[in-house]
Amino acid sequence: MEYCLFTEPQQGSSYDDQLAFARSAEEHGLDGFFRSDHYLRMGEGDPRPGPTDAWTTLAGLARETSRIRLGTLVSSVTYRVPAILAIQVAQVDAMSGGRAELGLGTGWFEREHLAYGIPFPAKRFDLLEELQIVTGLWSTPDAETYSFHGQHYRLDEAPALPQPVQSTVPVIVGGAGPRRTPALAARYAAEFNIGFVTEDVVAEKFAVVRAACEAIDRDPATLKLSVALPTIVGSDDAEIHRRAAAIGQSRAEFDNGANIVGTPEQVAEKVESLRALGVERVYFQLLDLRDLDHADQIGAEVLPLLPR
Repeated sequence: MEYCLFTEPQQGSSYDDQLAFARSAEEHGLDGFFRSDHYLRMGEGDPRPGPTDAWTTLAGLARETSRIRLGTLVSSVTYRVPAILAIQVAQVDAMSGGRAELGLGTGWFEREHLAYGIPFPAKRFDLLEELQIVTGLWSTPDAETYSFHGQHYRLDEAPALPQPVQSTVPVIVGGAGPRRTPALAARYAAEFNIGFVTEDVVAEKFAVVRAACEAIDRDPATLKLSVALPTIVGSDDAEIHRRAAAIGQSRAEFDNGANIVGTPEQVAEKVESLRALGVERVYFQLLDLRDLDHADQIGAEVLPLLPR
């Protein structure tokens, strides 16, 4: 079992806030720090100090941490040109000594695209299906070039440089799509992620992606299964209520049957239930990056109770 912090910096945080969370994860023995790849705050509230670019941030964190995995959950293909993204991720992998991971998705937040002048095509999954550009560039020997002629992208003898440090940078694909998403994960991904759903849906989606692996003669055991769930931990009800209020919710609203909420002991029980479904990595999504004590509490009080 692996455990990572997962943050949403577009809600209002600085690079230094993210660095503090990443250092907390590293110091307390968590396995990784992941962040969303968004530029616009969702919902009401103060977005200041403003958006921070995901891969620029991760490049900085690569030089200021030494052990934890670093990545996105997830980068949108609508504003990440795959060949350029392959170069960016390979650089972060080198800067971190081989600790980068790449989550990829179709993008969904239309208002964000309108705000920044980013095209938002109605059919976005076709873009995602050409993610083989990224893996193709990484898997081509560095003395050679890579070409690709697809529906949306064309590469003509692109140098397969720079190369990642890792022999294979883990690619994370996730989502609730009934057919194409599981098939894509089975074909290209090291990890399949499902987020923000109840345990019965987790079990259903895991069964579908395992079947997709079997359909192409891939051993389902080679695909890591993970969940990303909004999390509030507190030593008592008052602390839980306070943290829920800080993100504009009541405890009752937050405790919706899918999210992780409770005392360290209750969180450990939830994680054990997820592990029984086949979960191998849990992303604790923390929505208030000004509450560093929350991250520290997960590392100091929750992590020692969790199965490894």
